[in-house]
Amino acid sequence: MENLALMRLIDKQYLRTPFYGYPRMTLWLNKQGFNVNAKRVARLMRVMGLQATVPGPHTSRPHPGHKIYPYLLRGMKISAPNEVWSADITYIPMRRGFMYLVAVMDWFSRYVIAWDLSNSMETGFCTTTLSRALRTGRPHIFNTDQGSQFTSEEFTGTLLKANIQISMDGRGRALDNVFIERLWRSLKYEDIYLRDYCDGHTLHKGLTRYFRFYNHERPHSSLDNRTPATYHQEGG
Repeated sequence: MENLALMRLIDKQYLRTPFYGYPRMTLWLNKQGFNVNAKRVARLMRVMGLQATVPGPHTSRPHPGHKIYPYLLRGMKISAPNEVWSADITYIPMRRGFMYLVAVMDWFSRYVIAWDLSNSMETGFCTTTLSRALRTGRPHIFNTDQGSQFTSEEFTGTLLKANIQISMDGRGRALDNVFIERLWRSLKYEDIYLRDYCDGHTLHKGLTRYFRFYNHERPHSSLDNRTPATYHQEGG
């Protein structure tokens, strides 16, 4: 089976079972009739930036030279916009190839403040997206996972220069950064998998359309059936 098709299957299953590391994902694929070994699945999951959401030997680690910050949000009640922002990266499959998407979200309103695409998991496009988000406002706390893009001096330095407290997930990306993980699930099932974009140009146009819909038209039951944009502007 071709790697791109296999990666698409892994991506869909990961949204359903984010606690699957590559051993469980390999077993699941084998049960579906795909003859793949754990080494291949582990390599593909690394390329996709996926890891199990439980601590253990398969959890990805930050760059060894990068500083790790504590998780600051446990038990915290968020009651207004711009108290906490978060960022994450996700794998986006296309008909030919794939790209990576980074987004910055306000936790209180679920409003997507900024996003961008890249064909590699580089630090630069994450920092550029952060800088663009900071032109619209400043959160008190910024939360990310411990990926090397977010623990880099370039990214953390931008936050520290703006006097923003840094928080990093301590137990796994889908547990502590739950709201942006829900965004990825909505995006993929409501748009990406349905439209099957053929290339980066059409993907960018499609994401522009989707995030406009998500922010300004799509009501959220957790926001009293208001849109993220309205909830963000009105302060709840």
